[in-house]
Amino acid sequence: MLSGKPGTRALRMIVVAAAAYACSLPGTGGAHDVPNDVKVHMFVKPTANTLQVLVRVPLAAMREVDVPQRGPGYLDLARADAALRAAANLWITDNLDVFEGEARLEKPKLVDARVTLPSDKSFGSFDEALAHLKSQRLPESMELYWNQQLLDVLFEYPIRSEHSRFSIDPRLARLGLQVLTALRFLPPGGATRAFEFHGNPGLVHLDPSWHQAALCFVESGFWHILEGIDHLLFILCLVIPFRRFGPLALVVTAFTVAHSITLIAAAFGLAPSALWFPPLIETLIAVSILYMALENIVGANVQRRWIIAFAFGLVHGFGFSFALRESLQFAGSHLVTSLLSFNIGVELGQLLVLVLLVPLLDFLFRRAVAERIGTIILSVIVAHTAWHWMLERGDQLKKFPVPVLDAAALASLMRWLMALMVLAALVWLVAVALRHRKERRRS
Repeated sequence: MLSGKPGTRALRMIVVAAAAYACSLPGTGGAHDVPNDVKVHMFVKPTANTLQVLVRVPLAAMREVDVPQRGPGYLDLARADAALRAAANLWITDNLDVFEGEARLEKPKLVDARVTLPSDKSFGSFDEALAHLKSQRLPESMELYWNQQLLDVLFEYPIRSEHSRFSIDPRLARLGLQVLTALRFLPPGGATRAFEFHGNPGLVHLDPSWHQAALCFVESGFWHILEGIDHLLFILCLVIPFRRFGPLALVVTAFTVAHSITLIAAAFGLAPSALWFPPLIETLIAVSILYMALENIVGANVQRRWIIAFAFGLVHGFGFSFALRESLQFAGSHLVTSLLSFNIGVELGQLLVLVLLVPLLDFLFRRAVAERIGTIILSVIVAHTAWHWMLERGDQLKKFPVPVLDAAALASLMRWLMALMVLAALVWLVAVALRHRKERRRS
């Protein structure tokens, strides 16, 4: 018997009844759970007047679809065809826009949608995946839990020509909390182009023209500067002591040339590919900000500031390359154009920052605080932030073992040392030329 006050007993009875009712419901609650990690495989291949799109997605991501079941949650393959097609249309077709040139293609023909075992490896290539979709289906007697299987779908879009330029706008992020799409485009007579993106990437040009690639990477470089707080703080340190565009021109140009060199070198595979290299560069970027801030505190020298900006620009170029690494897949056959466009975008972003910072600092030092005190205050704040970044990133770097200096690493090190010697010689020549020019002006 239940003991206690009448009100307490009544509350307990209500709770027990509600729990019993919940336990009596069919076990379908998990069907509406949003999967944590979803990986989508996709092939896109134009042939004659048809664009074939093959998609593989976990069936558990197909929520809000009444999948027929039998027994203890087994998928009823005999009655599943209509539900699978409905799921493919709801979750894939309705969230996938395909363009031929500038024209959006009409809804595709759903050729087939079938259940596949998670152990199936046919999506390793387009031919194997297409053959699998045309092969015999799984036996209807198989006992498969529906939310542990895969869904393979074949779509066909009518197109004007297989040689057209195609774009795709996949909005598949709603399939899960973290959605990774691996897409492979097979142009006629060309090498397969692989793409990998998270969530909704926006419009993806599968075979971009040079101006499409250029526009994409100009935008990428522009926003990378504005969203990169460490690069913004470095630029702030450059601007604080020299708020005139004349002295800043040489400093910013040196920084630009330097980061362009290492960015292009990294894009062509000349940078170390070891796991310790990115945290090393991130640590050195923090060091560069700290150094520049400290130099502002003790007194910066415009005569050598451009040399220091050049040296640290080499480091920041590698940092830019890490951001660019994932985006280069969208360059198509226009790698050099994309690299130059990214640099243009970076410079546009830097120019915008300079245009805003110079008058803002001038106003601050005229109306709010004396220039020297303001320079020290701002530089101390930046140095404090960079110091903590350096310690945090240094801790990450310590997790990697000391690299072994084998023959290949030694050869790569020698190549970089020779390149640095050449760059140092060029910097020295420029410095000598600038000094002679200044002396001539004085005389």
